[in-house]
Amino acid sequence: MKRFYTALFTPAEEGGFIVIFPNIPLAMSQGDSIEEAYENAFDVLGLALQDEEGKFVYPKQTNPNELDILKNSFLVAIQFDEMEYLKKHSNISVKKTLSIPQWLNTAAIEQNINFS
Repeated sequence: MKRFYTALFTPAEEGGFIVIFPNIPLAMSQGDSIEEAYENAFDVLGLALQDEEGKFVYPKQTNPNELDILKNSFLVAIQFDEMEYLKKHSNISVKKTLSIPQWLNTAAIEQNINFS
């Protein structure tokens, strides 16, 4: 499921952008370009949405019309997809043993398919 969170992008004096999420206090990031700032915002959002056990907790989104926007700042909707985040940041292998129907096993053996 894809969720969208409003981020406030503010140009930094030294260049690039500072990114904050108004309704997620621990989610702050930056980037030297708008593309890098967006990618970093996605990453920090994934970290901030996880509880101590690593489970995702989704706070209610703040209505963008209710936010005070600083001068020179602008709002960006950051799309967060839990599966996309996990694919990017969780590459631990997990061994699974499974059972398949005998007909599928026979067909695989006949085709010399390697099960490993």
